[in-house]
Amino acid sequence: MNADKVLDAKGLACPMPIVKTRKEMKEMESGQILEILATDKGAKADLAAWAKSGGHELLDSQENGDVFSFWIKKG
Repeated sequence: MNADKVLDAKGLACPMPIVKTRKEMKEMESGQILEILATDKGAKADLAAWAKSGGHELLDSQENGDVFSFWIKKG
């Protein structure tokens, strides 16, 4: 999936992936897609809930070994 921006949050523990995602999303335009790379297992539930509560759309998530990838479209 093509993303407008990639955020590398690997190695960061909760809540830092969410904090960094929020910061990146503030700088993006509505409709743009942010790809987040994380290694924190809690990030899957956290990012899904955060996207929904913020009016954004979690387009997809994948797990590749220890790395989780998420694609969130800014609402």
